[in-house]
Amino acid sequence: MIRDTSAQDRQLKAEPQSGKRWVKIGMVVAALVVILALVVPTAARLFSSDSSANMSRLRIAEVKRGTLTRDVSVQGSVVAAVSPTLYAASAGTVILKINAGDKVARDQILAEVISPELSNRLQQEQATRESLEIDVQRAGLDHRKQQLAAKKLFDQAMIDRQTAKREVERTQRAFDAGAMSEMDLLRTKDALAKADITVGNAEADMKLDVESLAFELKSKHLALDRQRLLAEDLQRQVEELKVRSPVDGQVGQLIVEQRANVAANAPILTVVDLSALEIEIKVPEVFAHDLAIGMTAEIRDSSGNYTGTISAVSPQVIDGQVSGRIRFGDKKPAGLRQNQRLTTRILMDEHPNVLMVERGPFVDSGAGRVAYVIRDGVAERTPIEVGATSLNSVEIVSGVKEGDRIVISGTDQFNGAQRVAIN
Repeated sequence: MIRDTSAQDRQLKAEPQSGKRWVKIGMVVAALVVILALVVPTAARLFSSDSSANMSRLRIAEVKRGTLTRDVSVQGSVVAAVSPTLYAASAGTVILKINAGDKVARDQILAEVISPELSNRLQQEQATRESLEIDVQRAGLDHRKQQLAAKKLFDQAMIDRQTAKREVERTQRAFDAGAMSEMDLLRTKDALAKADITVGNAEADMKLDVESLAFELKSKHLALDRQRLLAEDLQRQVEELKVRSPVDGQVGQLIVEQRANVAANAPILTVVDLSALEIEIKVPEVFAHDLAIGMTAEIRDSSGNYTGTISAVSPQVIDGQVSGRIRFGDKKPAGLRQNQRLTTRILMDEHPNVLMVERGPFVDSGAGRVAYVIRDGVAERTPIEVGATSLNSVEIVSGVKEGDRIVISGTDQFNGAQRVAIN
């Protein structure tokens, strides 16, 4: 027979439940107060705002005071500041003595143009010059001969005059002694006068011959000088058929093939001066009026940053861009190659002690006239005025103060609302 459990049962007395009930009520009230404290401000913001947005989808930056540096970043290509193209001085056949990419020294012969016509003309003109040199030498001999002949006639006339003078003196003494007639004396005096005339004419003829021969010799010298200049010019043209490197550098491009026939002034090859490299940049048209020669630039390479200056700015806009050249400073990256791409940052000017904020799409969304300033969890649409801009920052001229927080991401999602609650 199974026993019941009466021996194991124990009667319990009921305790009063009023104390526990008040504790539970207090806990519920406290929870409601906390919930209301959290929900009521949010609800108030929601009811007082025109729209709402999630904080995680926004970029917010603080307005600070500092120095804003206006700059622009562009991609540039390394180009040779000195990259001459060498041309054929005359028509002929090109003999190349180098290959593309070879290193060359200044005045090294890179190619030669074979021009039989020019070489033949040079030989002809040189032969003509030698012939004129012989003519000048012969004219000089003839000049001296004629001078001697004229002097001989003059000397002969002087001797005849001396003889006539002595005859007059002898006849005069004989006439004074009564041994000669007056007629004989007069005849000797006439002979002396005739001798004087002969001497004068001989002296004049000698001077005229000297002047005439000097003019003729000078004319031949001028003809010789002209021929020398012509031969030297042809010699220069023949020397120019040897195409020499104007700089120390490297052969860039061979424009013609080996033993190709070229016309006069046809391009043959290019030489690159690797010691004088620059960076060619293309700057958007909006910055065209700000670019100026002498502006500082920062050049970024895998080995570090380098300084440079703008050395040239194109006066025209092509395809919405302005071309320019940047010259390296004291140092430049090693191992640069032509057409290598480098990032450059051009520093235009500085604006010290200005209010500025990190640059973002809000400048374009609000056309630079509107920004959303966050106050107490609400983004308020605020009129602003934007000043100078750089790659990373934008100047705020009016509408905000230092320490304000601005939505710098795109504000198109706000749809122009005056107040936007930030969740």
